[in-house]
Amino acid sequence: MDLPTLWFLLLAFFFVGYFVLDGFDFGVGMSLPFLGRDDTDRRVLINTIGPVWDLNETWVIVAGAFMFAAFPEWYATLFSGFYLLLLLILLALIARGVSFEYRHQRPEAAWKRRFDLMITVGSAVPAFVWGLVFANVVRGVPLDEGFNYTGGLTDLLNPYALLGGFTTLLLFFTHGLVFVSLKTEGEIRERARRLAVRAGLVTIVVAASFLVITTLMHGTIASAVLSAAAAVTLIASFAANLRGREGRAFALMAVTIAFAVASLFAALFPAVMPASNDPANSLTIANAASSDYTLTVMSWVALVFVPLILGYQGFTYWIFRKRISRATIPAAS
Repeated sequence: MDLPTLWFLLLAFFFVGYFVLDGFDFGVGMSLPFLGRDDTDRRVLINTIGPVWDLNETWVIVAGAFMFAAFPEWYATLFSGFYLLLLLILLALIARGVSFEYRHQRPEAAWKRRFDLMITVGSAVPAFVWGLVFANVVRGVPLDEGFNYTGGLTDLLNPYALLGGFTTLLLFFTHGLVFVSLKTEGEIRERARRLAVRAGLVTIVVAASFLVITTLMHGTIASAVLSAAAAVTLIASFAANLRGREGRAFALMAVTIAFAVASLFAALFPAVMPASNDPANSLTIANAASSDYTLTVMSWVALVFVPLILGYQGFTYWIFRKRISRATIPAAS
């Protein structure tokens, strides 16, 4: 395996990790209007991800840094051509992060409602737009000879990409609901499980449609196998949730998202940014990668720090593994 291929796989790994981990964060944020009947309920929901949401978010920062260093041409084309969409994601993540920190700073109900709305919107927007971005990358966009995006914003809002956006939105929403049922006790746990069942039915239909279309239009043998695996694990997660086995349902949802994202990268390979107007203008792992020396140095750095990141992540989840209930929430001052 050559270094560009290794780094393509490593970059795929970090995006898979980001969507699995920050995916349920987004889902919990989107669940506030549906599960939070009062302020205590909403505090329970926020506290389920309170210790880990910022750690989960760092995966996309690392993925972006890896893309910049390993595939600078891909980074430049993606961030310039998709500038408005990625800026929208950034603004939504900022709004969400600010809301987590500021909603409890004043006791007024109206103050908290505004920040709760920001959490919901700041979770739904990235959940949708990330699917929009990746669907367009797989579909291909118009590029010139210098690998510059030559389309406009409306070109990115095509039916296939919009379906991709709704797929990630629903996957993350269901993922978050299952996480809430896994991390909480009492009535809110039951409400989350029931809503996850209803949302799961819609998710299965939408996600299956997107994966089938992707396989037919852009698929390879590897992406077809991964898409099929994602469909099987999604249905298995739904069945586990029906039986009240939250731990198994959550694990299977995580595997579903991992398989689904991996299938998109498999459909791309060896391209990283296909040109829809002329295949000769496509960016591949060969013409988008940094020099072998750069990739070699990065490989040694990754060999040291990636295990540390994974170890710290696992330790954090172990420490904050207990369930949360209304009784564990202190009275608001």
